[in-house]
Amino acid sequence: MAGTSWKICFRASDGADARAAKATLVARYGDVPAEQADVIVALGGDGFMLNTLYATEALDIPVYGMNRGTVGFLMNDFVEDGLRDRLDGAEEAEINPLRMEAVCDDGTTVTALAINEVSLFRAGAQAAKLRISIDGRVRMDELVCDGALVATPAGSTAYNYSAHGPILPIGAEVLALTPIAAFRPRRWRGALLPKTAKVRFDVLEADKRPVTAVADSRDARHVISVEVHIESGIRHRLLFDPGHGLEERLIREQFE
Repeated sequence: MAGTSWKICFRASDGADARAAKATLVARYGDVPAEQADVIVALGGDGFMLNTLYATEALDIPVYGMNRGTVGFLMNDFVEDGLRDRLDGAEEAEINPLRMEAVCDDGTTVTALAINEVSLFRAGAQAAKLRISIDGRVRMDELVCDGALVATPAGSTAYNYSAHGPILPIGAEVLALTPIAAFRPRRWRGALLPKTAKVRFDVLEADKRPVTAVADSRDARHVISVEVHIESGIRHRLLFDPGHGLEERLIREQFE
């Protein structure tokens, strides 16, 4: 696409820097509604990028982020000049979100999508006890822990990495299953699973050891079971400056 023909929709977080950047860029490049845009430019941090991807997932429009927030792993550097030329040369990465289906102890079901990870956390004073099944087969009868998570490659450098999980190349057809402060089995460090895997957590002794499940930022409290799988029918398209795409960032992160 020629640089002069990009129709851009700008979205900004609530931060003062992001709002000021949007005003400047809109005055310079124009602004159209998302439904009419060729690209969405998100101004903020990684949290706002996730918000933008969720808000626009039905449009199948690429999103180009510029960092006006605190964390910018999913963002490009903020520069006012040459935006259309940067969009012309940008590299695209396509990612699929996880789908969480959590059943709560009152019988309700919470369904949510997660671009980074689905996490389970103990919600009381005692450690959680989880049974883990993969594709209908029990793989671990009992994991005693503070929690566990399933992360996508795009989310593998987020909470998964803090929990000592592996960093996954963006093109890897795998998911990371990572324990959080595992007590028993004490030495279990998690597993790498095929992208097609369906992961199920059953909460043992749920009354005594309550657990909360979180899909990125949406939570389900007092869960008794949680199923997680890739939602291949939804794709998110992210744009990055050449040499600074997700694949390069994930590799670089492992040497810092």
